[in-house]
Amino acid sequence: MSTNALTLESVQQAQARLAGGLRLTPCAYSAPLSELAGISIYCKRDFEQFTGSFKERGARHALLCLTPAQRAAGVIAASAGNHALGLARHGSLLGVNVTVVMPVNAPFVKASRCRSLGARVVLHGANFEQASRHAHELTERETLTFVHPFDDPVVMAGQGTLALEVLEQLPEFDAFLVPVGGGGLLAGVATVVKALRPHVEVIAVEPAHAASFTVSFDAGQPTRVPVAPTFADGLAVARVGENAFRAAAPLVDRTVTVTEDEIAVALLELAERENLSVEGAGATALAACLSGKLPHLRGRRVVIPLCGRNIDPDTQKQAFWRGWTAREMAKERGELVMA
Repeated sequence: MSTNALTLESVQQAQARLAGGLRLTPCAYSAPLSELAGISIYCKRDFEQFTGSFKERGARHALLCLTPAQRAAGVIAASAGNHALGLARHGSLLGVNVTVVMPVNAPFVKASRCRSLGARVVLHGANFEQASRHAHELTERETLTFVHPFDDPVVMAGQGTLALEVLEQLPEFDAFLVPVGGGGLLAGVATVVKALRPHVEVIAVEPAHAASFTVSFDAGQPTRVPVAPTFADGLAVARVGENAFRAAAPLVDRTVTVTEDEIAVALLELAERENLSVEGAGATALAACLSGKLPHLRGRRVVIPLCGRNIDPDTQKQAFWRGWTAREMAKERGELVMA
């Protein structure tokens, strides 16, 4: 949609445009999670947005930046779910027709909600890439505006407003752990944090089953990786975005991957200790805190975005059982957290 560079100023402009159009979600200290992890954990609860995801930020911002002609024609996107939900919600509020193309295995709850919000839902392809190709075909055929879920600087600027809110809500902290799929949230957060609080460590967190940013970070360029099924379905992207990688990579301090067991344990702990139902992608930052892979964070103040709640009930059931099993095995090994 846009070729403008992502900057602190563009994120601040996005925050001004979005004022009053989104919920200001809390960033709250969690005593039970902090005790469990040995880390002072502050949860940015962006799952409290209307559609249950931070993706509303980038979606609404993209719609607000359309020209009158683009508004009249409508927009289209490929999405595993949350970007689609954000566009559907704010398209209905702003009077813009929205078409979303989802993989055929997209969570039922997300597809049905998109329809209920007024969007046209097209199910096509076995993964994000195939859905995206079909969306581009429809873009040309129907003269629509394509809104990329993570690699458009306008969308990334919208996502970066999450970090601006955190900096206003939390005067001091030491690290920001960011879940990564295509890299749009990471790019926005890193741009803001490193511009305003350069001493804060920015850590990218990915599922081991879809570790494109980690592999790309080591290679120095966006790299395609095989993707296996993961509880963090919203992060299951085979290749990090070009623009997102270019913006984020120079600003990220380190990367960490988490296993399916670790994601499952994080989902279970959030449910038991905070009574929160969060999707796998939204729990990956906590999974990293509990994994034992970041020992330098012990005793430090860490922000984790709980960025989505739209988990399929069957997936949640499977994750809770796997998390309980993994946690019991860890206890038998004498581990306080997953290692």
